[in-house]
Amino acid sequence: MSEAQRRPLEGRGIVVTRPAHQAAHLAELIRAAGGRAILFPVIEIVEVGDLQPLLALIDRLDEFDLAIFISPNAVNKAMNLIKARRALPPHLQLAAIGRSGVRELRHFGITAVIAPAARFDSEALLELPALRDVAGKRIVIFRGDGGRELLGDTLTARGAAIEYAECYRRGRPQLDAAPLLKAWARNEVHAITGTSSEGLRNLFDLVGKLGQSWLKKTPLFVPHPRIEQAARELGLATVVLTAQGDEGLVQGLEQWFAVHA
Repeated sequence: MSEAQRRPLEGRGIVVTRPAHQAAHLAELIRAAGGRAILFPVIEIVEVGDLQPLLALIDRLDEFDLAIFISPNAVNKAMNLIKARRALPPHLQLAAIGRSGVRELRHFGITAVIAPAARFDSEALLELPALRDVAGKRIVIFRGDGGRELLGDTLTARGAAIEYAECYRRGRPQLDAAPLLKAWARNEVHAITGTSSEGLRNLFDLVGKLGQSWLKKTPLFVPHPRIEQAARELGLATVVLTAQGDEGLVQGLEQWFAVHA
C-alpha cells in the first residue's frame, strides 16, 4: 500500500463544524487520513435556564416505559443528572437515534439500547418494532430546546403518551471567523463537514459576505438529506451526501478526493 493510499486526505484542510466538545473523534479520523482538521464549532451547547422541570421529571422516571435520547448531548446532560439523583428504573427501556448516542450511553454503563443500525434519524428509529407497538405506553423524550416534532407526533398517533424533557439549549457561539477566512484566502480550506441544518445556517451567518462567497464554492460533506437540502437552499454549489456517522463523512471525503485530486 502506497503512502498516498494510506493517507488519502494528505494536504487537505477540512473544516469540522461540530460543537467543540464533540469534534475530537471526527478530527482524529481526518488527521489519521492525512488531512488537517480546522475546528470551527458553529453550535454551542448551553444549560437550560431552569433545571426544575427536568429534575421533577427525572424523579418520576418510574412512570415511563421508554426513554428516548435524541442526541449525545441529551444523553450526557440527562444521564449525569439522573446518576447524581437516582438509579434508572429496571423496567425502563432506553433508545437512541444514532451511534454517537449509543456510544455515550455506553460511557454510563448502559449497553441494552434500542437504536437503528443504518440510518440515524427519527424516521429510522420509528421503523423499529419496539417503536411500532407503543399503544398505552408512556414515553419520555430527552432533547434540546425545540427541535423536530416528528418523533413525538408519530408516537402519539400510535397511541403512546409523550412527555418532552429539555435538557440543553443550542446557541450560536461568538466566534472570530478571521482565521478561517484567512485560511480560505490562502487556499488552505478544501472541504467542510456539516452535521446539522441549524449549524450550517449558523456557519453561513458567522462567515459574513466574503466567507459566504467562498463557502458556496467549497465542497460540503453532509450525512443526511435534510442537511443537503438546507445547503442547496443557501446556494452551495457542491454538496456531497455521505454515509452517516463520522466514519461515513471521512469515507465520503476520501472517495471525493480520490477522484478530484
